Amino acid sequence: MPEDSTSIDYVMEKASGPHFSGLRLDGLLFPVQILQLFSFSLPLRRLIVLLIPDPAAPNQPFVIGVTGGTASGKTTVCDMIIQQLHDHRIVLVNQDSFYRGLTSEELARVQEYNFDHPDAFDTEQLLHCINTLKSGQPYQIPIYDFKTHQRKSDAFRQVNACDVIILEGILVFHDSRVRDLMNMKIFVDTDADVRLARRIRRDTVERYAKFVKPAFDDFVLPSKKYADVIIPRGGDNHVAVDLIVQHIHTKLGQHDLCKIYPNLFVIQSTFQIRGMHTLIREKDISKHDFVFYSDRLIRLVVEHGLGHLPFTEKQVVTPTGSVYSGVDFCKKLCGVSIIRSGESMENALRACCKGIKIGKILIHREGDNGMQLIYEKLPSDISERHVLLLDPVLGTGNSASQAIELLIQKGVPESHIIFLNLISAPEGIHCVCKRFPLLKIVTSEIDQCLNEDFRVIPGLGEYGDRYFGTD
Repeated sequence: MPEDSTSIDYVMEKASGPHFSGLRLDGLLFPVQILQLFSFSLPLRRLIVLLIPDPAAPNQPFVIGVTGGTASGKTTVCDMIIQQLHDHRIVLVNQDSFYRGLTSEELARVQEYNFDHPDAFDTEQLLHCINTLKSGQPYQIPIYDFKTHQRKSDAFRQVNACDVIILEGILVFHDSRVRDLMNMKIFVDTDADVRLARRIRRDTVERYAKFVKPAFDDFVLPSKKYADVIIPRGGDNHVAVDLIVQHIHTKLGQHDLCKIYPNLFVIQSTFQIRGMHTLIREKDISKHDFVFYSDRLIRLVVEHGLGHLPFTEKQVVTPTGSVYSGVDFCKKLCGVSIIRSGESMENALRACCKGIKIGKILIHREGDNGMQLIYEKLPSDISERHVLLLDPVLGTGNSASQAIELLIQKGVPESHIIFLNLISAPEGIHCVCKRFPLLKIVTSEIDQCLNEDFRVIPGLGEYGDRYFGTD
């Protein structure tokens, strides 16, 4: 029976739906499926096909930018990262390979030519190289002859598809288009006197003072603000390099699972997200801080999950009288929390979707793998809705699987379920993704494994007890 159109529930329900400041198109549906489901204008059809990736396409490599002043130790840091990532296919791309060949006029005055200026590089070809490698295609990197100051016409360096691209050079952060291709940006920060001593060994004091130092001050040092991590002392800082390698290993592990399961989505990691995970995983953090940083992470996961909902084209008139062509998001939406930990995610969902209905499922564990449904309260029309299933930790996947089975029994199409969590164990991902290939999982990090007690490692302990302050 339809709800009374004058009831408070009806009014709130009509107002519900995700409220975004921007549109996420990645990972919604394959373009052909979207074009079949909705009626779009031709320009928007073209936009969708261009912006939504093919889920069958290979996962893109992890791109690391490494910069710093001349003789700061960039090459040493790159070598240390490569040595520790020996299990993965790595391509090192040096910006120096993309120097422009000098004209006859420039060759005649080569002593006056500034090789440390952005104009000395062919940035367009560098962009083409990185984009080609990111698409999984091989590339022929030019070889620059520093004696003739020209590229060799009969030789090049062939590089193939890879897991990691390291882009190294003094000016790789200078152009925003190059920066935007990077997953991690590292600035190697070494004392100026040390760099000067190293540079003088292979150059002259006059050239350093005339070109190298001014270029560092004008172009390299200002790019430091774009770095995700700054390594003092360069290759001598083994602790910093080890932490970076550990982070890369984590991301590569996530990439491997994402290659296996196109319905698995890990939100883009930043050092802010990594820092919040560090805080909530620390056993001695206060309850107040645990809740605060958990809520921040949950909000990011919810926002990302909402980006996977279907949409329809919509035009509105702006206050200037102009017409804006945008989209209208899915309105038939509800949340379902797996009691009790899942209830910690409800506030973030309500903050994003005003008036959203939220159901509950309680599952009791009997033994290591035994499950028993104790309680469920779901919207009566849940079969007509897209469902955001909430549980902060995906461990074995048994509880999640039973909750998903219940939703399917209630008439919810598997493809209408998005499972949101903070951390996932690989075992849980295998369990859920194999059993429900049409469902989507959105998580913020994938942990290492489950231990013999079926606890996620490194994990974060009993999440519900820590969040709600109970033993």
